[in-house]
Amino acid sequence: MEYQVVNPSTGETGEVHPTVTADELETAIAGAWSAWHVLAAESVADRAARIAKVADLHEERVEELAAIIMREMGKPKSQATGEVEFAAAIYRWYADHAEELLADLPLQTDDGRAVVRKSSIGPLLGIMPWNFPYYQVARFAGPNLVVGNPILLKHAPQCPESALAIHAIFAEAGFPVGGYTNVFLTNDQAAEVIADPRVRGVSLTGSERAGAAVAEVAGRNLKKAVLELGGSDPFILLSTDDLDQVVEDAVNARLDNTGQSCNAAKRFIVHEDLYDAFAEKMTAKMAEQAPGAPDDDLLLGPLSSKAAADRLETQIEAAIAAGATALLRGAAPHGDGGAHVGTTVLADIAPENPAYQQEFFGPVASLYKVANEDEAIEVANATPFGLGSYLYTTDESQASRLADRIDAGMVFVNAVLADEAGLPFGGVKRSGTGREMGVLGIEEFLNKKVVRLP
Repeated sequence: MEYQVVNPSTGETGEVHPTVTADELETAIAGAWSAWHVLAAESVADRAARIAKVADLHEERVEELAAIIMREMGKPKSQATGEVEFAAAIYRWYADHAEELLADLPLQTDDGRAVVRKSSIGPLLGIMPWNFPYYQVARFAGPNLVVGNPILLKHAPQCPESALAIHAIFAEAGFPVGGYTNVFLTNDQAAEVIADPRVRGVSLTGSERAGAAVAEVAGRNLKKAVLELGGSDPFILLSTDDLDQVVEDAVNARLDNTGQSCNAAKRFIVHEDLYDAFAEKMTAKMAEQAPGAPDDDLLLGPLSSKAAADRLETQIEAAIAAGATALLRGAAPHGDGGAHVGTTVLADIAPENPAYQQEFFGPVASLYKVANEDEAIEVANATPFGLGSYLYTTDESQASRLADRIDAGMVFVNAVLADEAGLPFGGVKRSGTGREMGVLGIEEFLNKKVVRLP
């Protein structure tokens, strides 16, 4: 395994960063163990002040940090700066709310007093993906460092520069040595870290395959694992007073991060009364978006790698061969060494088509026509995933009713790209276990100790 930047827009390669040696890994784990005792002895206010400094440094270096991920994974510039700013907002939210979130919880008793006291459990391993190099780390590291759990962070192999930049920020913010440590690990070394008794838990954001592998090692070693995996989020349209706005929302929800987002809208489930007009307008809007090199105005950049682009192209062709209709099959620019895929809109995807159950991780929209809300829910839930969902309706009671019936961890009504630092994030089914961000994200790796007083 090599940690190296391969610019997906140009194919240019950067410096190779070697994985850690056995001695370096032992030093990292021992350092995290020692740092735990330092952090646990500090006040919540002291830890929160350091996290606030992490937020400050992200804001001060937004352009520098954004430029790194434009090279690493091809994120368009406006989205890259937006990600850095969102990461800062997450750190800031936990800094501002730390004392409130970690305060003792009084319990009623028959006589005497009792509280739940919230404290750290020890060092944690984070295994993070390439698609949001700063945001994903913030969701994991922010709350856990406020709690006092030291972090060992294995970033994606194509993100070594952002990984080192984050490590430097935590050091500059004043965290003790071992408080936050970037480690360039092989998969086998990651398994060793999970098994080490000094490491108390693991959080992974990534593929189902990676999640299953990590969960297996964690389970064998009786460690808690938080897993944020794939998604094939439904976008349900039942009624609207402004179809043009819905289409704009739909395209933005599909193409954010060039479609490489676990909770992007991927399956568009539209009532038959609106289907033809929606399909026509969305296909036209998707066709306007041409992939290219990251810049300020571009919505659609390259995919993360040439291999990812090739996989997606193969997946699209397999769906068409199995009977799907391509309402749009956008062409990608050739000859520039980039990992570009043109926007694609698929319809007539039958349940027996492999694409019916798959996640398209790129600029591909799948359209489904339904006759009523029951059929919409049936199609929405007919997937192994259950991360996010989007519901558009002018009927408030229908929105409330269907929010209960959608089998997912999140439901956004008449809105897309509406994530906030204070809103918990996570899913059900094969989309993973546990929650990140908000009041729930800080609860995952806590010792919730009951203290009973006479």
